[in-house]
Amino acid sequence: MEKIRMTTPLVEMDGDEMTRVIWKMIKDELLTPYIDLKTEYYDLGLPARDESDDQITVDSANAIKKYGVGVKCATITPNAARVEEYKLKKMWKSPNGTIRAILDGTVFRAPIIVKGIDPYVPHWKKPITIARHAYGDIYKATEMKIDRPGKAELVFTDENGNETRELIHDFKAPGIIQGIHNLDESITGFAKSCFNFALDTKQDLWFASKDTISKKYDHNFKDIFADLYENEYKEKFEAAGITYFYTLIDDVVARVIKSDGGFIWACKNYDGDVMSDLLATAFGSLGMMTSVLVSPDGKYEYEAAHGTVQRHYYKYLKGEPTSTNSVATIFAWTGALRKRGELDGIKELSDFADKLEKATVATIEGGTMTGDLALISKLSNVNKVNTLEFIKAIRAELDKLM
Repeated sequence: MEKIRMTTPLVEMDGDEMTRVIWKMIKDELLTPYIDLKTEYYDLGLPARDESDDQITVDSANAIKKYGVGVKCATITPNAARVEEYKLKKMWKSPNGTIRAILDGTVFRAPIIVKGIDPYVPHWKKPITIARHAYGDIYKATEMKIDRPGKAELVFTDENGNETRELIHDFKAPGIIQGIHNLDESITGFAKSCFNFALDTKQDLWFASKDTISKKYDHNFKDIFADLYENEYKEKFEAAGITYFYTLIDDVVARVIKSDGGFIWACKNYDGDVMSDLLATAFGSLGMMTSVLVSPDGKYEYEAAHGTVQRHYYKYLKGEPTSTNSVATIFAWTGALRKRGELDGIKELSDFADKLEKATVATIEGGTMTGDLALISKLSNVNKVNTLEFIKAIRAELDKLM
């Protein structure tokens, strides 16, 4: 069979630990046998990031701006223990946070639904899509430890040198402070992405924050969403038969649990980080969640929403068998390949992405799956396999479709 040819490269961002191992398996077994794969490669593994003083992460984000589509493996965001383990120069920031800040888009995450893997919330019948703002908040925070008594203030100095001050706290003993920010332009882009995605997918849009407590910061999000909806989107939503709804974050959590799914839940950056993991787990597995970052000017970065599967990696290094779920990483590749095919007018590439997704779902629904899914599957013919065996089983299904 002649391989499918590409004209424009994908930006390929390799990662860390067990997901890095899976990344190579997917390319070797499911991609390069069928595609003349063209990528611009960036190693975002922790050693390479440390060696480049994290410049390689910035370069990869700028490459996405150039080529339009990227696909990213899971990466480590180091804590103090990782600094020691990898002998790092410093505690580097989240590469995902860096890329999101440069592209300034919205992250859309949705569960991958397969028969036999039932949600832990029984009445969830349709996927719930998390729309996560991708700029600011704690991901661009400045922090300071306070080790003695003193006064901490929030100070803004305008371009003419005039100062505005707000007292944060009058410290009598040690403590800690954090400064976060956001931009009206970024919040507006986030809101527009959410409204447009809701119209494209014909789904209701819910947005929630904590404006009753954060009367300026969170309230600004609420006001921008409300103004845009009233002035630009209300008539479009009514014509499409969908609704926009705002409530407090604690209220929306209760509503989500009681719902049957099938809507978009827009979240600020940190809320979206946490709630997307909660939803992924509640729908079955962190390994069964798609994730795509969409910038305001139409650049796309696809990734798995989970971590690097550290525990499995340590087993792998010891030569012990692992049964690691690769579905989200496979779907990151299929999302990127499909979008590349759409943008370049290569139908064969988009069709291949569809077939690979169908083969993946068919493998699981046929009873062959990794350990995390085998534990929760309602199928009667479950065949738990190891990491590579699962990918090879998908390849067998893919060959049938090809």
